[in-house]
Order: sequence, then C-alpha cells, then structure tokens
Amino acid sequence: MNTEQFDMPRYLSVLPLFSNLSQLERERLAQSCQLKRFIRGDMVFRVGEECDAFHVVVVGQIKLYVASPSGHEKVIEIVGPGHSFAEAMMFLGMPCILNAQALVDTLLLRVSKQSVFSEIERDPRFSMHMLAGISRRLHGLVRDVEGYALHSGMQRLIGYLLREVEDENADRIGAVTVALPVSKATIASRLSLTPEYFSRVLHELEAEGLIEIDKREVRILDVQRLASYGSH
Repeated sequence: MNTEQFDMPRYLSVLPLFSNLSQLERERLAQSCQLKRFIRGDMVFRVGEECDAFHVVVVGQIKLYVASPSGHEKVIEIVGPGHSFAEAMMFLGMPCILNAQALVDTLLLRVSKQSVFSEIERDPRFSMHMLAGISRRLHGLVRDVEGYALHSGMQRLIGYLLREVEDENADRIGAVTVALPVSKATIASRLSLTPEYFSRVLHELEAEGLIEIDKREVRILDVQRLASYGSH
C-alpha cells in the first residue's frame, strides 16, 4: 500500500469508531494520525512502556499477549484489519500491561492520546464511541473466560472453527474451508490449549471424518455434524 496516497479522512470514515464524526472533525483528527509500518516479528509496544496512543490495524495482524518470566506466552487477542487496540490502556494513563507484536508485515494507524482527548473536549459524544469499542473488547474477554471455565478444550477448538464460518455458512450442511489466520501454536495459546493438545484434537476430528487438514486450511466436511460432535 502506498502510504503517500493514503486517504486518511476517508479511511477514518469507514471505521465504526469515527464514522459519526463530521468531515471537518475527521480531517482535523487525520492531521494528528500517523501510519507506521511493522515487519513480521516487530514489537509495537512492550509491557511497561508508556501508552500514549491507540492503534488501528489497516493491513496485517497484531498479536496481543503476556509472557511469564520463563518465556511462556499467553495470547490474549489477535487483531486484524479494521480493528483497534490499546484504547483502555491509553485512557488509564498507566504503562502497557501486555505486549503487541506484528504476526505478519503490518500497517498501523496510530491515534495519539492528545488528539483523542481534544476531540472529546470538542464533542463529548466521541467518548461514547470510544467506550463502545472498549466495551465490545471487554465483552469478548468475558466470553473467553466463560469458555475456558465451562467448555472443554475440544468444544473451544470446534467453537473457534465454527465461529469462522457461522456468519456466512451457519445453515450449510456441505463442506466449508476455513483458513487459519495464524500458526496453530498461536491459536492454541489464544484458546488456552497446549500446541500438543490442539494438534491431537485436530487429528481426532480428522479421524472421525469431520474435517480435512491441509497446512493452514481446515476443510469442514459437515458443519452440523461438527457442531453436534462438540456438544458431546
């Protein structure tokens, strides 16, 4: 993507967070936004660093995670294009409490804390959009905790696969192909599973004739049967 020709106000207009702003407000906000490129493996920020902005993924993927002293990682969220992250930490005015790393070559839109606070002062309604975004993330995290507590590892993995297809293919009985957006180890961490258990469950589902695996592509042979298997 050619960043010199990037239409910042227009891009802001298609993001839910900024879609209700006037053209003048978007143009004013765009002046304080920055586009930043990261190559695969680059750190956007680390635990303990100052959080003076939030980010929107334009292209690519960002992994949000925490790490133990021994180096073990727990993936909190994988953020894709059109989605934002770090808003809550920015508002808290505290150091970052997690790490953000580019999983692939990524282009981020950086929105500074100062520009956000300026817009809130001009129009308090802007804060409602920010709160809505933070609330959606909180709801997602609560749903994750519920899943970890109440669902088996098998159910969590099947739920992940079905979540990828439910919007377009919920009523389909035939085969559906799901492309895993990141490595199996990363998804396993996201689901609070060990990579070994993750692979074992995939192979069990394949042995049952429910899926076929080809590298990062999982072909679901029957959506309804897979959903039913996960409820056992």
